[in-house]
Amino acid sequence: MTKEFFNRTAYKPVKLSAKRDITGALKAISKKNQAVQIVDQYESMLEELFLLRNPGYRFDKDYRKEYEKFREIHLNNKHPDSGGAWFYYPWLNCAVHFLSEPLHQELRTGRNRNLITEKEQREFYRARVAILGMSVGSHVALTIVMTGGAKHIKLADPDILSGSNLNRVRTGFQNIGLSKVISVARQIYEINPYAKVEIFPQGAGENNLKKILTGGGKLGLLVEEMDNPYLKLRARELARAYRIPVIMAADNDNGIIVDVERYDLNKKHPILLHGIMGITGSGEIKTVDPQNLHKVIAKMAGAELSTVRMLESVTEVGKTLYSWPQLGNAATLCGSVLAFLARKIILKEPIKSGRTNFSPDAIFTPLTKAARKQRQAILNKMGI
Repeated sequence: MTKEFFNRTAYKPVKLSAKRDITGALKAISKKNQAVQIVDQYESMLEELFLLRNPGYRFDKDYRKEYEKFREIHLNNKHPDSGGAWFYYPWLNCAVHFLSEPLHQELRTGRNRNLITEKEQREFYRARVAILGMSVGSHVALTIVMTGGAKHIKLADPDILSGSNLNRVRTGFQNIGLSKVISVARQIYEINPYAKVEIFPQGAGENNLKKILTGGGKLGLLVEEMDNPYLKLRARELARAYRIPVIMAADNDNGIIVDVERYDLNKKHPILLHGIMGITGSGEIKTVDPQNLHKVIAKMAGAELSTVRMLESVTEVGKTLYSWPQLGNAATLCGSVLAFLARKIILKEPIKSGRTNFSPDAIFTPLTKAARKQRQAILNKMGI
């Protein structure tokens, strides 16, 4: 038994050898830890797969004979324990029996059909995606994987989970103090043990951005959700050089502001968020007076589209608020919209570069004339 089995910071499941008796392997784990949980729903998953392939039985429950034929062919005179693959999850102290990778992927995406075709699903799964920043980015990563995409995924964030993160990051308080990238990687592997997740717990920086974007094969997409203004801009410069599309969403009260930059289609597309930053390169941001840095960040976040409450809150940071507020429903919306864009871009659908405002507030509680004047007054005060 390797040390990895019991490493509390492990983030990859351990595949149990198919060349030896699986029962013996599970007993070996149990001997090390009597509380190990064994989850074996192989037979029920196999039956569900049969029904997905034979939708005519949706309203006809007399399928037992046909299913037994399917089962016999699948097992090929082997014991069910030998089918598929077993994975042990150290952080859960749990061994789980899975179908083989092709069948697992078919089962878990079976309800996507025909909203996503089989061909589209295969292409989406083969994609390589990098996600920088694991607050909003965690929702993007998990929604992409949940939808059956991006077997190869890179995650970068230097931070650990804190109690106040959990108003917008989907995890439990038992993970406080854990690296954000490890938390997300674990959840991905719990969905798909066959995934290939590469983590960068030191975060994305000048020394590894190129590796993240080019190492192991060209990326199909970069999702950028970092806080550091310089790194945000530097990542785009490299993405444009390597013709990698970039998407980003910023939460704005209950809504989000989405940016799409198709550097894969147009290498001349204005760098730095469609040119709205008013600077020509990432190096310039290092020379910005710290007192004016909030103006640059405000342009990035789309201050002119922000709600009055969001703008008022930003002016209170360091006074009555420790940091700018963010909501779980907005972070979840970011994950949904960016996962949609990721799939469309990977499948080469005509998604254009640009900035879009998704605002439930604007739809259901639009600003009054007085509120619009109030927002402009705050922007003026901020010098934006």
